[in-house]
Amino acid sequence: MCECARPRLSIVIPAYNESERLPTTLKAIDEYVTASGETTEIIVAEDGSEDNTLSVARAFVSRDASYHVLPLPHRGKAAAVRSGILMARGEHVLFTDADLSTPIEYASRLVRALDDGADVAIGSREGAGATRVSEPGYRHVMGRAFNLMVRLVAVPGIDDTQCGFKAFRRDVAADLFGRARLHVGGGVVRGARVTGFDVEILHLARRRGYTVAQIPVFWEHVSGSKVHPLRDSFRMATDVARVRLNAMLGRYD
Repeated sequence: MCECARPRLSIVIPAYNESERLPTTLKAIDEYVTASGETTEIIVAEDGSEDNTLSVARAFVSRDASYHVLPLPHRGKAAAVRSGILMARGEHVLFTDADLSTPIEYASRLVRALDDGADVAIGSREGAGATRVSEPGYRHVMGRAFNLMVRLVAVPGIDDTQCGFKAFRRDVAADLFGRARLHVGGGVVRGARVTGFDVEILHLARRRGYTVAQIPVFWEHVSGSKVHPLRDSFRMATDVARVRLNAMLGRYD
């Protein structure tokens, strides 16, 4: 990347087998960037897809943003987000799911919270002002049960750790993702890999004394989710336990 003026905002999009959705997503983000008038960079962290996501990402040309594609071996969403965030140059860094289940326009609310003094701003699908649409009942129940465990074990006081829409001051992002211990190895994985890396990042944020703002957002369940209810619930519960264990053993100090 060039050593030019730092963009106001970096938007990181982890993408695994997203060739069908990615063109619409990138178009929507590009239109948001144009309307906002802010200097912005867009980073697609391409997670070793088995379809033509990489070629689709490389074919896109942004009108107003600095645009980058980061090709990666398939190591899962956590590794893709981390790689994209550590590459980002913006004053603020936001990551969003490739399905834009939370519309990109809500980025302005998260950025405003950072401008107002928060170190981390997270989209929340819970509480006053939040809206959830089309979510299957079983997924909502499982999500609330998981959040209860998270609040008891690792991150008290945060009602929704898993919404894939989070923003950070750049120095804070570098600190938190640089200290992460989960899913940072170099091994290639198979299939979609949904994990509890958000829990570790928010646990670290609290541990490091950073201010976390919870911003109510609109969220719509989008068909084609890569979440496997039983397998991924077990993996995420294991991640929460690992965060607790790492904390007890002083691995975050």
